[in-house]
This record gives sequence, structure tokens and C-alpha cells, in this order.
Amino acid sequence: MVLVLQAHAAIFILGNLVASQPLAQSLKETIKITAVNFNGEQMQITWAAKDYFPDRNVTFFYRFGTALQNRTWKQCPHYILDQGYNSGCFFKTEGLTLNISFKDKNGSEELFHHQLKSDSFIKPNPPENVTFHWKRDTVTIECNKPKTTARCLKLELQYKSKYDKEWQSRKSACCKVEEQGFDLEKCYSFRVRLERLVPFCNRIPYASEWAEATVWRNGSLLDSCADDIKKKPLSDNVILLISVLAALLVIILLLIFVCKCQRLQKSVMPVIPDPKHIFSDLFNDHNGNFQEWIDQTDNAMGHTKMECVEHECIIEERTELEDEKEASEKLCELSNMNERDYLSSAQNTCLQPPASDTVSFGSFKFCMNEDMYVIL
Repeated sequence: MVLVLQAHAAIFILGNLVASQPLAQSLKETIKITAVNFNGEQMQITWAAKDYFPDRNVTFFYRFGTALQNRTWKQCPHYILDQGYNSGCFFKTEGLTLNISFKDKNGSEELFHHQLKSDSFIKPNPPENVTFHWKRDTVTIECNKPKTTARCLKLELQYKSKYDKEWQSRKSACCKVEEQGFDLEKCYSFRVRLERLVPFCNRIPYASEWAEATVWRNGSLLDSCADDIKKKPLSDNVILLISVLAALLVIILLLIFVCKCQRLQKSVMPVIPDPKHIFSDLFNDHNGNFQEWIDQTDNAMGHTKMECVEHECIIEERTELEDEKEASEKLCELSNMNERDYLSSAQNTCLQPPASDTVSFGSFKFCMNEDMYVIL
């Protein structure tokens, strides 16, 4: 029984050793790592632990120098964890040539080995001591030279005004960049960073983080563009335009007000006609002396009136038949005349109005009214 168990244990250990060989061989061909050298001072190596080492932890070893130097391997001092599994390492940069090795949890079996140049993965620090020099609409931006090789770096400038939605970019060799064409009345935000050249210096185009953004207008440093909006004075042209528009508005409002007042006055207090226009001769010829004017008017009317002479009625003896005949003829003439002709005829001949009563004297009959009398 013991021999059987020993035989099974030997087969299990041998099976693990055989299985580990193709795993290590496949890792050498497929594993991908990410290397970042922070300003040539600190190194960071990361890998996808879930993809390449599922459900197991690995040990990371590194050393700087060539194989001829035969330096000692160092285990990772600071691991980066992903759900409890080692997925990266952070250590100090000590040279240009870097050798890395992945081993099992016990460190006895190597799973992956790789060599790389640490200076091909440099990520520079943000630019320091950034200065702005303004000359009219042109700005020159400079920064201190970094510790890494300056010829492998370029300085990138980005800016935008408060009216722009996207940043505008300009790149130049380290460590100076110049841009012109700025509107002196606008507020601009500026930011700069350093970027490594590819492929001469870096295998990956790493760039630094952006330096702190600053706000400028017409060569003056501001806290924000909101302050610029509050402090910005109005130009003379704008002030003149506003004044002219305000004056025109006031004139239009006054005209509207006057028209409204005239309409209201006519509706509330109707216009009384001026007697000067009706009695022009009273005021022009007599200077308003009514008595003098009325006397002259009466005299003028007296001349124009037609004189009416009252004739004495003479009664002659006539026969009754002649009187009746003459009366009937007059009545026929009066009946054929209309009212206007009658009044005109009466006025021209000074005849009295038709009689309303009949007076008889013996065999004589007369038509009389209250204004007639008879002389016997």
C-alpha cells in the first residue's frame, strides 16, 4: 500500500514539472508588460496578472546591468496589487539596461525573463519655473531644463480663450516656445508640458503631466476669466453707441407720450372754437368793441332791408257779384302757389298775411286778420 502511494506521489510531482515547461515557454512568447521610467528616477513595471497568471501569484525579480556584469537579482520591494494578486512592481532606477524575471511563488522556478532599456521608457516631470514674456500680441514661454537629456524633449503649449471650446496647441524644442496673434482684449488660459521624442529617444511617446494652468489678458496675470469680465471696461465706441441708442429711445418715448396726451386732451376737454375766426370784423376792425360793432351792423342791415310802405285801405263800393268774383280769383292764385313762392310774393309786394276772419258791412264782406283795420 505504501509503495502504491509513493508511486502516485512521484507521478503527480513529475506531471507538475512537465506541465510547467510549456507554461514558461508560452509566457516567454505572449506576456506583455508596461514599463514607465519616471524622469529616470523611479521604475514601474506592470503586467496583466489575470490574463497571464490566473489564480496564482508570481514573484518579480530585477537587476540593472549586462550579463557580463553578473549583478545580483533583487526582489520587488513594492508590489502593485490587483484583487490580492501581484500585478506590478515599483522600484528605483539604477541603470540603463534592465533585466526582469517572473518566478513562481517560492522563487525557485523562472516563468518569464526579459531585458529592456530603461531610458526608452522615460516619462518626464512637468516643466518647472515656467515664465511668460509678453510683447504686444506675442508671448514667449520658457521653463527650466530637466535632468534628462533636453534634446530628447519638446515643449508643448496649449491655450484657449473663454470663447473657445477646444485647446489650441503649439510645440517647440525644449525649453522655449513662442506664439503670436493674441487678442489683447481677450482672456486666455495657458498650460505647458514636456514630451519625449519618438523613436529617437523613446519607444513610447510619454509626456509629462500638465503644469498648472495660468490665465492672462493683455500681459496681466489673472485669477480667472470671470475676474476679467468684471474688470474689463467698456470701450469708447461701445459707450458712444449706447448713448446714441439711449437718446433715440428717449426721443421716441417723448413723441409717443405727446401724441397720447393730445388724444387724451381732445377726449376729456374738447376744443372750444375761437370767436376771432367767427367774428373777425369785431376784433380786427373794432378791437373787440361790441357796441360799436353792433351799431355798424344794424346800420348796414337797415340799408339792405327793403322798405315796406303801409298803404291806406280805401273801400270802394262794388257790387256783390264783382267782389265774389275777385275773391275767388285770388283764392285760386294762392292755392296754386307753394309756401316759398307765397312768402316771396308777400315780401316783395308788402301784402298782409291772409285773413283769418270775415267782416260784413251791409252787403260787403271783408277778410281780415288781427293786424288790419277799416277806416270809415
